[in-house]
Amino acid sequence: MKQTAIMDSHPTAGKTAPSRDFCLQLMARYGMLPNIRAHSLLVADIAELITSRLIQTGFDLTPELVVAGALLHDIGKTACLHNGRDHAREGHDICLANDLPVALATIVAEHVVLRDHSPEGTFTEKEIVYYADKRVNHDQVVDLGDRLAYILGRYGRNNPQLLEAIDRNFQLCLALEKKIFSHLPFQPEELAAQVTLFAAQKTTRTKPTNISLAIDSTSC
Repeated sequence: MKQTAIMDSHPTAGKTAPSRDFCLQLMARYGMLPNIRAHSLLVADIAELITSRLIQTGFDLTPELVVAGALLHDIGKTACLHNGRDHAREGHDICLANDLPVALATIVAEHVVLRDHSPEGTFTEKEIVYYADKRVNHDQVVDLGDRLAYILGRYGRNNPQLLEAIDRNFQLCLALEKKIFSHLPFQPEELAAQVTLFAAQKTTRTKPTNISLAIDSTSC
C-alpha cells in the first residue's frame, strides 16, 4: 500500500535536516514496528555520540543530519517485510517523497552498503550512520564480529556471491572502525558503556528541574 507523504510538517523541507520529533512522527506514520524503532533509537545515540566526539577533535560534521539519518535509516523496513523491496531504497524514496534533503535520503540509501568511502581524510555523515548501524543487533550494542555472524546467518543463504559481498562490506566496516577510533578517546569495545553514559547525560540535561516545576505550578 502506498504511503501518504507528509508535505507540510517539516517547515524547511528539502533544505535542512528534520527535527528529532519530526523523525519520530514519520516513524509512526509509516508504521515502524517497535523492535525496529528501538534499534533505530540506539543507532541514533551511537551516531550522535561518535559525531559529537569527532567534532570536538576538529572534524566538520552536521549532527542534526547524522541523528536524522540514524533515526530514519530503517524507515522503509516495515513496508519491505511485506513487499520484498530493498529497504534501503524504499527508505530513500520515502525521504524524497516527504521532501527531505537529498543528503538525508543518501544516508538512508547507503546505510547497508556504503559507496564513495575514503579510508583516509575527513568523515561524512553517511559513514557515521553506516558504522553505527553495524554496531547494533536488534536493540543491543555488539562488536562487528557478532554483527557479521548475524548477517551471514540471516542473509547469506549459503550463496557464495552473497557471502563474498557481505565479507567485502564487513572489511570496509573494519577499516572505517579503525579510522573512526583513531580519533576517539575510547576503544570500540568500550562503545556500549560510553553510549549508555552519553544517553544518561542527555536525559539529565533535558529533565526539568524542581525549580521550574515549582514555577509552573504557581502560574497555573
